[in-house]
Amino acid sequence: MKVIFMGTPEFAVPGLKAIAESGHEVALVVTGPDKPAGRGRNLRETPVKRLALDLDLPILQPTSLKSIDFIEHIRQLNADIIVVVAFRILPDELINAARLGAINLHASLLPKYRGAAPINWALINGDKQTGITVFQIKPKVDTGDIILQQTVEIAEQDTYGDLYDRLSRIGAPALVTVLDKLENGVAEAIPQDGSLVSKAPKIFPQMGEINWSNSAESIKNQIHGLSPAPGAYAFFGKKRIKFLKARYSSEALNETPATIVFRDNDQLGIQTGSGVLYPLELQAEAKKALPVTEFLRGFPAKIGDRFQS
Repeated sequence: MKVIFMGTPEFAVPGLKAIAESGHEVALVVTGPDKPAGRGRNLRETPVKRLALDLDLPILQPTSLKSIDFIEHIRQLNADIIVVVAFRILPDELINAARLGAINLHASLLPKYRGAAPINWALINGDKQTGITVFQIKPKVDTGDIILQQTVEIAEQDTYGDLYDRLSRIGAPALVTVLDKLENGVAEAIPQDGSLVSKAPKIFPQMGEINWSNSAESIKNQIHGLSPAPGAYAFFGKKRIKFLKARYSSEALNETPATIVFRDNDQLGIQTGSGVLYPLELQAEAKKALPVTEFLRGFPAKIGDRFQS
């Protein structure tokens, strides 16, 4: 199969690598423009571009997917399929620019969690399972017929970063399987059940502020769903502290939410609206992330002190 691959972040890298090594021909890699990064604001290549350069694959970095010249270039390649992983929304003209159209790898079990942040919301909502879906792209986002799905268990201590990495690795061979099925004419596409749709809207930094009146379980889920970035946070005094990993207990203590109820050299317990939250990894403002045992060495709080809520 002659493939055009479209993707930008680290999540798309295993998929491109798997397809390139599978025997299918990657005729072109389309990725985002280089962007300034770091203190020097030097241009940084996308993760997908770096791999494409290593694999000596042709690359395009369009600023607009609606450019007439870009769309015509894609059409002239006479590709069999366009594979999209963590990329932009394709205009209608691109969806049908290859013989078999375009497929997408999505990090949820569609139709659950359509949208930009399916991994985050699965964790924030406390789901026990998620997965990947490879589907045929249609003009309306994340609505296409399902070709392959694979379920993945969510572990108690999984964070967004953990699940992001795992789903990207699981999705890579799934893409190759779908390409093989399409090439052999045995792929079956099943329409999504519209009654099961849920949304996964974009995550914004302000969504990380912890409300200590919530339950310890929901705060733990918020922490894991936003870790490592943008991060759940609270203020102690005037300093912002990120919470990157936590556990919780349902023990009932008659204390005001946000109050420190336990503190020794190894653990910190914070009262919530229901239960006690025990942070496992934290990051003080302008400092590196630390396990709680190291963080507590420089943290002046004592039992009875309160985080701002």
